[in-house]
Amino acid sequence: MAEIRFITDRDKLSPISEAYRAIRTNLQFAAAGEGQVKTIGFTSALPSEGKSTIVGNLAIVIAQDSKRVLLIDCDLRRPVVHRSFGLPNRGLTNCFADNLKLTDVIQHGVYPGLDVVTAGPIPPNPAELLGSPKMQELLKSVEDDYDYILLDLPPILVVTDAAVIGSKADGVILVVGSGDISPDEAKQAKDLLEKGRANILGVVLNKVPQRHQGSYYYYYYYDENHEKHKKQR
Repeated sequence: MAEIRFITDRDKLSPISEAYRAIRTNLQFAAAGEGQVKTIGFTSALPSEGKSTIVGNLAIVIAQDSKRVLLIDCDLRRPVVHRSFGLPNRGLTNCFADNLKLTDVIQHGVYPGLDVVTAGPIPPNPAELLGSPKMQELLKSVEDDYDYILLDLPPILVVTDAAVIGSKADGVILVVGSGDISPDEAKQAKDLLEKGRANILGVVLNKVPQRHQGSYYYYYYYDENHEKHKKQR
């Protein structure tokens, strides 16, 4: 099993982990309102907005809810999932280069309930691969094996890849780094997703500065006996 450094694993009772659980709940409501929402893409307007951190933590917190989760690194230009989870980078592009099935490159049990497909070697034609019929076949081939398939997509304003594959997912979530981009850039990212016929499920606002009244705050959690506790930080 890979070494997990994500906060949803190392500090399950933190307010940040609770925020991820809130996102998980919202996705469950989205599925109830829109029908099947199983394959979900995550993109951002620009690099370094925290997209891969968001999708990695969310994959773990969904798996903690006894769901079967597959995380696929579809950022074929600047992949980071293999480094984040400490995995060998034999993955998605190997399916194209070596005519493999997706099941041949799935790394199982990275976290209880969570399997991962890394990006693999960087190809010369990422957009063509992601938009190909074979990519659609790869996703369909594992659809029945998982409750959720999360796709870590490239930034939408940098390359066309996210728009190309976004329409193949049941929905797309846009990650916005607070203070990282302008409102116009956020709107442009939304417009590009809509032009690509992606189903935008919502926006995750990341990197929001924490403001604590009186330099501390409280949060609640329940222990294994379901007793409520209040923590001061």
